[in-house]
Amino acid sequence: MNNSKKEIWLASGLRTPFVKENKELESIGAVDLSVAVLNQMKRKEQLNPDYVAWGTVVPNLEYSNIARDAVLESEVNDETIAFTTTMACSTSLLSTLQLASMLKDTEVGIAGGVESMSNVQMGLSNKTSKWIKRFPKLKGFFNKLKWLGGLFKFKLYIPPGVNRVTGKSMGQHAEITAQRLNIDREAQDKLALRSHQNYFKAKEKGFFEDLVFPAFNVLEDLIPRKNTSLEKLGTLKPVFDRKSGNGTLTAGNSTLFTDGAAGVWVAGKDRIDELKTGYKAQLVDWEMAGVNIEEEGILMSPSFAIPRLLERNNLTYDDVDLWEIHEAFASQVLSTISNLENKTHLKKVGTASEMGKFPIEKLNPNGSSIAIGHPFGATGARILSQTIKELHQMGKGKKALVSVCADGGLGAVALIEN
Repeated sequence: MNNSKKEIWLASGLRTPFVKENKELESIGAVDLSVAVLNQMKRKEQLNPDYVAWGTVVPNLEYSNIARDAVLESEVNDETIAFTTTMACSTSLLSTLQLASMLKDTEVGIAGGVESMSNVQMGLSNKTSKWIKRFPKLKGFFNKLKWLGGLFKFKLYIPPGVNRVTGKSMGQHAEITAQRLNIDREAQDKLALRSHQNYFKAKEKGFFEDLVFPAFNVLEDLIPRKNTSLEKLGTLKPVFDRKSGNGTLTAGNSTLFTDGAAGVWVAGKDRIDELKTGYKAQLVDWEMAGVNIEEEGILMSPSFAIPRLLERNNLTYDDVDLWEIHEAFASQVLSTISNLENKTHLKKVGTASEMGKFPIEKLNPNGSSIAIGHPFGATGARILSQTIKELHQMGKGKKALVSVCADGGLGAVALIEN
């Protein structure tokens, strides 16, 4: 929530092309992807940020503050303050809100994030790590010989890809929510198809040309599928519930593991005019929420944050001219909309206003994560840059709402106006 009432502005940044894991960017690590974005953003604007707030979701032993490492390896001045943040898929939306809370009127920063799913690191179990670290302290041949017995308990740690508390993946949780809210398969496939179709409509108009730069010999996004169809999507088998006969989430209506990085500019009122890009918008307000995972669904926090944000700003759903809801899964988007239109749910949220029917025709007009891809730490910045440019094209006085859900029953939403 923007308690400070400071005048904070956003400007579209840049991103690498997004590609499927273990493909064209498999040899490029998260730091190098981040450096590429920072360099391109500084070169394009000829402006050095006072701050870099950057994030990644999957940890790596090669760095702890990836933001600072990226700054030191980039063309950004070493004097730039850089810090790392994370909140699962909301990471680079969170980094934007953190800068918005920190910046003075005379300061400017870059928020963003990265994910290199091709380079998810395997490690040693804690017991194996402790066993190895004991060796240098051992004295005497027999103690070292005894130590070797631990070799039979040697164990790797492989990131399980599930929520630590529930033991379920995001897909499994999304499947549970979809079945509880009766989100059917056809509706999910239609939304997924729409994401690809909208992406290519935007691409043909040149929408992404000044938002995406060629990087590491990759010229463009490689995940969108121009030849997909409802019939092709309908042939895919459920991934997260294969046994009950009720599974609806497939590889076609879910996001893919993705490599990529993205950044967005955040500026105080006295610095925004220094940015040359014409794509600028004011960050009006924001809201975050946390929910009970088992009761509400692990990705359903935006259905709590959105009504609170709109009521505080005296807005209905239709008053918002552009909706950008991150597509982790088509079912998650449709589940969110289902909750937003449910009066019982809104009563639980604590809002009293009549919000109306959700205007789905205003949703993700240039495609979203199902089509483009979802590098966890980069998605928020990617969505913000697209939103700001689309608002610019729509004309003055238009409002947009950006929503990104996150693992752990968390999420963040932002209200933007040009």
